[in-house]
Amino acid sequence: MSEEKAKILIIEDEAEIRRFLRISLEAHGYSVVESRLGEEGLALCAKENPDVMVLDLGLPDVDGQDVLVRLREWSKVPVVVLSVRSDEQEKVTALDAGANDYVTKPFGISELLARIRALLRGAHAERESLPQFSAGDITIDYVARTVSVGGKPIHLSRKEYKLLQLLSRHAGQVLTHQQILDHVWGQGHREDTHYLRVLVGHLRQKLGDPPSAPKHIVTEQGVGYRFVAE
Repeated sequence: MSEEKAKILIIEDEAEIRRFLRISLEAHGYSVVESRLGEEGLALCAKENPDVMVLDLGLPDVDGQDVLVRLREWSKVPVVVLSVRSDEQEKVTALDAGANDYVTKPFGISELLARIRALLRGAHAERESLPQFSAGDITIDYVARTVSVGGKPIHLSRKEYKLLQLLSRHAGQVLTHQQILDHVWGQGHREDTHYLRVLVGHLRQKLGDPPSAPKHIVTEQGVGYRFVAE
């Protein structure tokens, strides 16, 4: 399936935003289904099997956070949250509940389209279970567990590789501090964000990803990290 033929489900309360999203997405070749209610949106998701969901948190019948929790009981569809709630804790809560990305209103349609494309690529790669991943001059061989930069192999510690594997497998998706800490260190270290900052710094240095303006491992302030493949 190509990105251009992907189906996008919009669950958004405001009619003007729904109309704007539909026009913009259809202009880029996507198929669109929409709802203004959380309950109806969940039913549409089950019926239509969309490739990506765009979800507003401020719905009139069910809070968007609850929609996420219920959705993740039976579906892995990638979700971009679209919300006026810019508080960091709201973002963390949504991402921990199963959102893949978070865009704050007001938003630029180019940014939203880029986030959707990244999620579609990630979903396709996950379905294909690709043995290798490339981004710029970085190449990861998941089978051999090796990493090269500019064609030259680099040595990573076990935790550095585990972090890079996690971020790259979810390229384009925001991963919270807690999600990463659980994966790399285990649940007993959920508050040890300073360990994570140090590990990210070491990994960036080995990948040649400048901390002042990283191209690949991008900090989502107060929330977590995102691997950018473009």
